[in-house]
Amino acid sequence: MPCSSIRRNLDCSPSSGDLNYMQKNHFKAGLCLAAIIAAVPDSQPADWTQYRGPTHDGSSPEKLTVSAWPSRGVKQVWKSPTPHGFSSFAVAGGRAFTIVMEEVDGVNREACLALNAETGNKIWSQILNIAKYDGGGNSGAKNNKGGDGPRSTPSTDGDRVYIYDGRMKLHCYDAKNGKSVWTRDLVSEHGGKAIRWQNATTPIIDGELIFICGGGEDQSLLAINKLSGLTVWKGESDPGTHASPIVTMMHGERQVIFFTQKGLVACNTLSGKVLWRAKHPFKVSTAASPVVEGDIVYCSSGYGVGASAFQVTKAGGEYSVKQLWRKRNKLMNHWSTPVCIDGHLYGMFQFKEYGDGPLKCVELATGKIKWSQSGYGPGGVVLVDGYLIATSDTGEVVISKANSNKYRELGRFQAVEGKCWTHVAYSNGQIYVRSTKEGARYDLAGSLAKR
Repeated sequence: MPCSSIRRNLDCSPSSGDLNYMQKNHFKAGLCLAAIIAAVPDSQPADWTQYRGPTHDGSSPEKLTVSAWPSRGVKQVWKSPTPHGFSSFAVAGGRAFTIVMEEVDGVNREACLALNAETGNKIWSQILNIAKYDGGGNSGAKNNKGGDGPRSTPSTDGDRVYIYDGRMKLHCYDAKNGKSVWTRDLVSEHGGKAIRWQNATTPIIDGELIFICGGGEDQSLLAINKLSGLTVWKGESDPGTHASPIVTMMHGERQVIFFTQKGLVACNTLSGKVLWRAKHPFKVSTAASPVVEGDIVYCSSGYGVGASAFQVTKAGGEYSVKQLWRKRNKLMNHWSTPVCIDGHLYGMFQFKEYGDGPLKCVELATGKIKWSQSGYGPGGVVLVDGYLIATSDTGEVVISKANSNKYRELGRFQAVEGKCWTHVAYSNGQIYVRSTKEGARYDLAGSLAKR
């Protein structure tokens, strides 16, 4: 069924909070234009524009030739303070964005920080909202507590940067100077309700649209025009989680998949029409995003829930969903989303195994574990040209081959000090990594070329 605002927004007055940015008589033309725009990236191919990369799947389109580990290690370009939090980097237009904590008049506040990608020097910071998270951040390995801090990652198209803060405000700033462009408050405007540990999801950009979850009755799923900040469509009544949505092509249709407390729900990106649903249990928190390969969708939750895989088919214009397998209290991705290549998942399939949790390879179609390598904890993993770039929760960066037969590590190095519950950003041969203490850039491509 279509989301409610498709009908509502066409008839609303200019003063309505649900104002559609498209006029009624140009609606169809606007959808066609949006479809064209969605197929064309906003930024350069080397940019890492948002959480888990430009294609929403934790992968980079760049090439990486590796035959041996550099004898002198991977070259550090810079380090810069990034106090508190678990926000990853987004990189575009020569700037690296993340969310940190800053003290303002004795009160801790979230702040979007923009660094010069070449030097690591601070360009600007913008105070967002109060930083209070109901605990959780001090969990971890012995002597690596880290404290609480922001959980969301900025998204950028190179011209603007978008932040969905812990108190459920969606901000848009000029990427060059940090000036505010617009702000939306999901609590006051869309009946948003905070969940335990506050918002941790990232606003996902696709063409002209931003997708977020967190609204109330009949408006929990939202598409926002990234230029105007106005609502394009809204609908459904799914309570939100800590999992960020993803955008994918499936059966010739571009769709955004939300991971809510009811399970998976996929919507047409342009109209908001619900295409299919798949039930998956919720308990306490769901933080890892769904993963898609072909017509199979994988999802996982912690706190004893476990993982599921679904096959999505389409016949006669109608979608149907079949559960392929379910692993109760197993294959739990705490908050680290796996990557997928050649029918296999690679990621941190563990729950609260701080300091020692394993990186595993799992067959997507069956849920069979192919291999497991301990020593990571709840870090993150991204995919570059068939290689895994993973972080341990103690701040190591580990590079290995995505090989389903066995674990093949190429090398590792201590990248940052502090607790590292983040994914790296990979842009133009550079690794951007941060912890609760510091962010850093490493020249991987240059190091490999000069080994």
